[in-house]
Amino acid sequence: MTEMGSRMAWPRARWYALLSLFVVCTVGTAALSLNFPALTGRVVDEANVLDQGTRNALTQKLTDLETKTAVQFVVVTLKSLQGTSIEDFGYQLGRNWGIGPKGKNNGVLLIVAPNERKVRIEVGYGLEGTLTDAMTKVIIEGAIIPRFRVNDIAGGITRGANDIVQVLSGDAEMLKPLTPTRNVPSHVSRDSGNALIFFLIWIAVVVFIGFVTTRNRRQYGRFGRGVPGGPWLIPTAIGSSGWSSGSSGGFGGGYDSGGFSGGGGSFGGGGSSGSW
Repeated sequence: MTEMGSRMAWPRARWYALLSLFVVCTVGTAALSLNFPALTGRVVDEANVLDQGTRNALTQKLTDLETKTAVQFVVVTLKSLQGTSIEDFGYQLGRNWGIGPKGKNNGVLLIVAPNERKVRIEVGYGLEGTLTDAMTKVIIEGAIIPRFRVNDIAGGITRGANDIVQVLSGDAEMLKPLTPTRNVPSHVSRDSGNALIFFLIWIAVVVFIGFVTTRNRRQYGRFGRGVPGGPWLIPTAIGSSGWSSGSSGGFGGGYDSGGFSGGGGSFGGGGSSGSW
């Protein structure tokens, strides 16, 4: 290829590289960035599907559970899953709010997304041996979904919360035969998926930097000389995003007198989901 042809081909190749980087970064950011509702109490009814009496009754039940067992249990209804799965939204929401005392990680979320017709019980690391995947599946399929299917959202949430509280209070004898040992924790695939996204983005950045550096050295003798939008493109496109996982808003207030906040607990994808 002549020198003129090489110079004419360079802009096209450069824009192809930029486009590839943009696509990878966009996909990665979309997968990792969610806008979470504020943690305003033990019941966060963002979808506005519960009446005040149901909210108050649930709040009292969850408060009593925490007083008795130190387990933090939050019921949340969502306007939208924002294009992600309820599994990914659930464990990220639990981490963002920090439900459960730090170190014990004994938090639980009952998540309902009425518009997508999805429900999930999200279980913190510290409770995965007590509130097992099999138990949560039995509760979802046997107590929650049948009521949701007849449009009794409040009844399904209340019954599901009651059953979860019963298990966490040590009264789960009838469910024990249905709780096989988990062979592969579900959080493994979830965390591995996030690691893969970061790895792909990192690879794209390295390839892009190497491509631009090599091209510029051949034509201009040093990096960035005579190239519009040189090295600053990378920190502008990627660094400014900060890889934020969303904002949880303010804590406290809501339906709990005296305020309520998470204790710094963590989640890894334990629990079960269902749809109706």
